[in-house]
Amino acid sequence: MDDGKVEAADQNPETEIKRRKQEHIEICLREDVDGWGEGTGFDRYRFRHLALPELDFADIRLNSSFLGRNLKAPFVVSSMTGGTDEAGRINLRLAEAAQRHGWAMGLGSLRAAIEAPDSAASYRVRQVAPDVPLLANLGAVQLNYGYGIAECRRAVEMTGADALVLHLNGMQEVFQDGGNTAFRGLARRISELCREADFPVGVKEVGMGIDGDTVRTLADLGVAFVDVAGAGGTSWIKVEKYRTKDRLRETAADAFEEWGNPTAECIREAREAAPDMTIVASGGMTNGVEAAKALALGADAVAFGKALLAPALDSADKLDELFARLEFELKAAMFGIGAGSLAELRGTRRLIRRN
Repeated sequence: MDDGKVEAADQNPETEIKRRKQEHIEICLREDVDGWGEGTGFDRYRFRHLALPELDFADIRLNSSFLGRNLKAPFVVSSMTGGTDEAGRINLRLAEAAQRHGWAMGLGSLRAAIEAPDSAASYRVRQVAPDVPLLANLGAVQLNYGYGIAECRRAVEMTGADALVLHLNGMQEVFQDGGNTAFRGLARRISELCREADFPVGVKEVGMGIDGDTVRTLADLGVAFVDVAGAGGTSWIKVEKYRTKDRLRETAADAFEEWGNPTAECIREAREAAPDMTIVASGGMTNGVEAAKALALGADAVAFGKALLAPALDSADKLDELFARLEFELKAAMFGIGAGSLAELRGTRRLIRRN
C-alpha cells in the first residue's frame, strides 16, 4: 500500500468490525497518531521540590481501591482493543501484567463480541486476572442504534467485568467512514441505563477530553465514574484519517489539529464540578511524574493506553519493566514532595502552575 491506506472495507458487518479493530492496532503502532495542539497540559504545572521530606522512601504506599477491589497502585490499563486474535493476545498479556502489579484493566469495545460472537474470546481475560477491577466497554452512541440493557449486561457478563464504561467518541465517528453520528438524545438513554443496570456505569472519552460541565451532567445522569481521556495523546481523528477512503474527511482532518480539551485541564475541571465523583485521568499519559500531577490535580486513578501497546506486543518482560518504571516514578515524585500516601499527594500544595 504505497499511500499507507488500508484496503477497501469488506461489506460484511462482522468482518468489517474485525478489520477495523486490526487496522486500529496497526495504525497506532505504525503511524504518528499523537495529538497535535497544546498537548496534555501537564507542562503547565511543576512540583516544588522538598529538600527535607522527613519520609522514608520504603514507607511510601501506592495502594488504593477502585470498584470495590484493591489496587496496589492507582493505575488502569486503558480500554484499547479486542475483536481479533492479535488483540486477544494483547489483552491477555496486559491482563496478566495488571494482575501481577495490582492495576485495573479496561477492555476494548465489546461491540465486536456482541455482533461477531466468535471474537468474544479475545476479551476474556478474567481467568488470568481474577483480582483486578475489570471494565467492559461499549460505545455510548450504540444506545441510539438499538443497544439497551440486554446488550450492556451481556458485555459485562461475558467478560466477568465489575462495571461497564461507555465511551464517547463523537469526533472519531464523524471522521470514520460509515461512523455512527446520531448523538441526539443520548443523555436520556445513558440515564435510563444507569437506572436499570445492576452494575456501575462509567463514561469515558477517547482522547478529546470531558470538560467540567459535562462531568456535572454525567453525575446528574447517575454515572458512577468518569475517565476524562483528554487531548494530548492518541488522536482518533488522525487514526481515522489514515483509514478513510473519503478525500474530504482526509483533508478536513488537518483543520482539527488543535481540537480537544487538554488532560490536565479536564482533571481540574472534573474535580471542581463533581467533588464526590470517581475521576480517572487518561489522555497522553507516559510517565509517573505526569501521573503524580494528575493525582495532585484531583484524579483518583490514572490510565495508560498507547504507551503500553508496543511493550504488550513485545513480551511480558518488557511490559513488566514499563509497569515497574511507572510505579517507581510515581513513588519518586511523591518522595520529592514529602507525600507518603496518595491521600497526601492529592492534598499537596506543592503542585504549582508555571508562570
